[in-house]
Amino acid sequence: MSYQLNEEEQMIQAMVREFALNEVFPSAAERDRTGEFPLEILKKMGELGLMGMNVPPEYNGAGVNTISYSVALQEIAYACASTAVIMSVHNSVSCGPIYIFGSDYQKEKFLKPLAAGQMIGSFALTEANAGSDPIAQRTKAVKDGDSYILNGNKIFITSGKNSGLTVVTAYTDRGKKHRGLSAFIVEKGTPGFYVGKKEEKMGLKSSDTVELIFEDCRVPKENILGNEGDGFGIAMASLDGGRIGIASQSVGLAKACLDTAVNYIKERSQFNKSISHFQGLRWMIADMATQIEAARLLTFNAAAMKDQKKNITLAASMAKVYASEVANKVAYKALQMHGGYGYIKDFLIERLYRDARVFTIYEGTSEIQRRVISKHIIGK
Repeated sequence: MSYQLNEEEQMIQAMVREFALNEVFPSAAERDRTGEFPLEILKKMGELGLMGMNVPPEYNGAGVNTISYSVALQEIAYACASTAVIMSVHNSVSCGPIYIFGSDYQKEKFLKPLAAGQMIGSFALTEANAGSDPIAQRTKAVKDGDSYILNGNKIFITSGKNSGLTVVTAYTDRGKKHRGLSAFIVEKGTPGFYVGKKEEKMGLKSSDTVELIFEDCRVPKENILGNEGDGFGIAMASLDGGRIGIASQSVGLAKACLDTAVNYIKERSQFNKSISHFQGLRWMIADMATQIEAARLLTFNAAAMKDQKKNITLAASMAKVYASEVANKVAYKALQMHGGYGYIKDFLIERLYRDARVFTIYEGTSEIQRRVISKHIIGK
């Protein structure tokens, strides 16, 4: 199957590329230094339809396919990985589960402002003792009349400080293990819902990553996603889509690393000639470009399967593990080509190298992806 972009997808790519280079990239280095959340940029992205790309127009979304979403994410990640991860989490694991599993009431109240970019969404699954093993989470929700009372802590929550709502998983019946997990929409400002520590990260500094605390947090029953016990399935389905998002970010950042390296070796001279003539570097560039193209095609394959409503768990894991590891390899080689300059903050590759590192960790580590892939191939 060919994954050449059609006319509409090419138009989206051109539009987002222009926006990313003119609106996102110029402030990326400063936001990396200060940690400023790109709120004004996100508002503009909402106006362009980038904050509800797979959501139908009746809910204020752009209603485009998943390949278009992947292309757009690649272009934003090329300019700023911090902005891309906010966009990815918002679309994939906030808008996504509410659109797929939400009631008409939830779509009207929550999905419309999310898809329009009027509000940022986040997703809270991970806990201190429950990362790769979501069944080990301890957050619980107890039914109390027309509400649920949530108690627990979530960590490493992207956009948790700046989001207007969070999709939260909690046990409604711990005895049923994964079948006892449920998912809730918790609005900012709900009594008993607090933002805790903001993490100081290695990269993605313009994207906030925080702890969320629930202390007798009363959530109306209308805010449960699906039914009691649906939470594990909702989380896993959302993460499958999210992994396409991480793969797309990886491809975009890897391409930025490649272009940065090519520009540098063309300008840098040693031994009275441009180092771009050195065979060792040329072969590195060839390998980097080939690996990026393979990552792009794996990502588009998973995206196309999602549009065809096929099971994407295997394809999404393959795309995520390969693309994220390619991004790290390409960033490493690109920095190496810069020599000592690559270690200096004045050079773009230093930020790209730091931003790339987390791609093999969040939304399922490389090790978890290999576990998923091998289970599909070998069986239990």
